[in-house]
Amino acid sequence: MSNASLKKFKPITPSQRHTVLLNRENLAKVKPLKSAIKAKKNKAGRNSQGRLTIFTKGGGHKRLFREILFTNKPYRGIVEHIEYDPNRTAMLARLFLIKENTHKYILAPLGVERGHMLEQFTKSSENQGLSFKIGNSYKLRELPLGVFVHNFSFFPTLDKKVCRSAGVSAQVISKDSKFCRIRLASGEHRLFPLDVIATLGIVSNPSHILISLGNAGRSRWLNRRPVVRGVAMNPIDHPHGGGEGKTSGGRPSVTPWGKPTKGQPTRKRRCTLHIVKKRKNG
Repeated sequence: MSNASLKKFKPITPSQRHTVLLNRENLAKVKPLKSAIKAKKNKAGRNSQGRLTIFTKGGGHKRLFREILFTNKPYRGIVEHIEYDPNRTAMLARLFLIKENTHKYILAPLGVERGHMLEQFTKSSENQGLSFKIGNSYKLRELPLGVFVHNFSFFPTLDKKVCRSAGVSAQVISKDSKFCRIRLASGEHRLFPLDVIATLGIVSNPSHILISLGNAGRSRWLNRRPVVRGVAMNPIDHPHGGGEGKTSGGRPSVTPWGKPTKGQPTRKRRCTLHIVKKRKNG
């Protein structure tokens, strides 16, 4: 099943009392596709120059990256397995593509199981007279109002980048002659071209938000290092460091490189051309 359940533990140790993890018994215990995996180098928070830019990344278990079918080309295949992916929160569906006679990975929609037939329609005439099915992909112009979709792109020529996390979906609100208005998971209303292809349904594994790792060691397996406050460091390590006894930093909050935080803009302004309503958190 693509909707993996949760499991709790008998509290033999203090950390197990609040531990809630993913129950992967229903997922296929198979090796990943050789044709769809490649090495993933652990950069440990370093940038292209090798300098440390993110302090809380590093270590973690070795992973193999799974290449996923995010293109807008038509396909038709049978689901062979629902698999776990260590690189993302959603599950993967292994498809056997009938026409190409190959195997590929796609994001597993909620409710899709082994043996289901999934298709991606790129022409409006291909789906005439057929009912809509969870897991199939259609152009936005074909979908009825009010349905939930996921895994689509900003423009028809780009690969799919929107709504790919576990349990996430977007809702089709309205249409006009050129654009489809969609409400995203953040609450933002945005216009997308009618020729954009979206998958019907919700992304698998909606229980991911309820996971509680329980202890620090399990967090380290996921490439997460401890977070240290600047005021607890030495002055060589952070602008807030040093001082006699317990101090508050002695200056307005800044990053380790002296850039202002808490209210100062730190990102470039996003393009708001197709945004109809801003997201809830600004």
